[in-house]
Amino acid sequence: MGQDKALLPYHGEPLTVAISKTVSQITECVHIIGDPARYGHLGFPVIADAVAGCGPAGGIYTALLQNEAEWNVVVACDMPNVTAELMRTLASHAVQGPRDCIVPLGFNGQPEPLCAIYHLRCRPVLERAIRENRLRMRDLVAELRPVLVSGTDPGCFVNVNTPADWRQVEEAAR
Repeated sequence: MGQDKALLPYHGEPLTVAISKTVSQITECVHIIGDPARYGHLGFPVIADAVAGCGPAGGIYTALLQNEAEWNVVVACDMPNVTAELMRTLASHAVQGPRDCIVPLGFNGQPEPLCAIYHLRCRPVLERAIRENRLRMRDLVAELRPVLVSGTDPGCFVNVNTPADWRQVEEAAR
């Protein structure tokens, strides 16, 4: 991308702030996982990764370590189209019992683990995966005993990985 995706300007504020505000519509406790020196000025509590260099798996693990709520909403910092409605839909699938995460199915029926809700019971699986250097969240979803939610708008899961992706997001926002 050539620059920090979390800080891209989106509707007059950094992208991660816009996403955090969306998440705050369904939960009072919103944290940014990352470098406090880099993101501390954004107006949300920032928690440094518990295990550096582990990408999203490490971020999700960190979030679950820091929060004692049973269910925790996780959204990547580069998904500008995530909506509170989508998050409420996922939250409505929170169940008591053997399921440990709620993961929407996006494009081509693929799980979208970076826009999902995780139970604290996921911590041991994530800890083991990090120890074993198995960091690809789509691969880990099956181990996390998911509720897979279909019928969501796949446009919510557009993420920004390249300058061309960002131009498309900006054009769509106009």
